[in-house]
Amino acid sequence: MSEIKQFYSQNFDPIKRKKTNIKFLVFHYTGMKTEKSALKRLSSNYSKVSCHYFIKKNGTIINLVPDLYISWHAGISRWKKFKKINKFSIGIEIHNPGHQYGYKRFNKKQINSLKNLSLKLAKKYNLKSKHYLGHSDIAPDRKKDPGEKFPWEFLSKYKIGVWHSLDKRLLKKYRLKNIDNLDKIIFFRYLTKIGYFFKKKKINSILFAIKAFQRRFRPQLINGKIDFECLEIAKNLVKSGFN
Repeated sequence: MSEIKQFYSQNFDPIKRKKTNIKFLVFHYTGMKTEKSALKRLSSNYSKVSCHYFIKKNGTIINLVPDLYISWHAGISRWKKFKKINKFSIGIEIHNPGHQYGYKRFNKKQINSLKNLSLKLAKKYNLKSKHYLGHSDIAPDRKKDPGEKFPWEFLSKYKIGVWHSLDKRLLKKYRLKNIDNLDKIIFFRYLTKIGYFFKKKKINSILFAIKAFQRRFRPQLINGKIDFECLEIAKNLVKSGFN
């Protein structure tokens, strides 16, 4: 891995946390037109946002906040029993204009740097493969990043995140196949076991959680509708230990 450069942000909590408090890696895209504007926002005391690491288009890694300080990258967030994920995570921003400015695929240099950095941090903090998350996983009602073009399936081969073990050709046959109300209830149980949080009586909250799940595990179609493909993927993830 290439040398990590320092460009410190002012936006972090001043009290150090214990090494054992770090349990998650959270991936983001910058969602801004240029790297310069993204770095400026992540380091300005007016923005009140930051991250631990920033990955440029050329693969260069910049450290903005030391690991043992809490950076302000997750905002209002939740995963399983954990609330306020900033306290328990390291945030990594990858430069990409995002959905607002012409969402692009992450390039090979970025992915390689992300892979190497993630493996280094996993070893240092004893991170579990199921504890690599996207911003949309922990804040589905607010965020779409790192988005459906993020290479979760590829990274899972290095135990960076978890992927299902189902046959793609079979899954495609399940796509758009309707399920009954009982199966929908079972899907929501799986969704909760995986870690997603949603308010059961609020339609928008449910819709955002479904889309976050699809954006990560069924990126070919993000429609907010539960079909047999979604059910089978969720079932496989829970059975494989993503719970």
